[in-house]
Amino acid sequence: MGADDKMENAGEKLGGKAKEAAGKLTDDKGLEAEGKGDQVKADLKGAGEKVKDAFKKD
Repeated sequence: MGADDKMENAGEKLGGKAKEAAGKLTDDKGLEAEGKGDQVKADLKGAGEKVKDAFKKD
């Protein structure tokens, strides 16, 4: 996984946490769910990159 990909995923996860927190503060369930979704998406991207890296090394 390249450094750019790691930074992008970390930024997306952080943004998701911020959306989730904002949703909780404003009692906006849609925004809270969107934030959780962004975090999951970032985690899945990171996992996919790790799998690709594992196959590149062989």
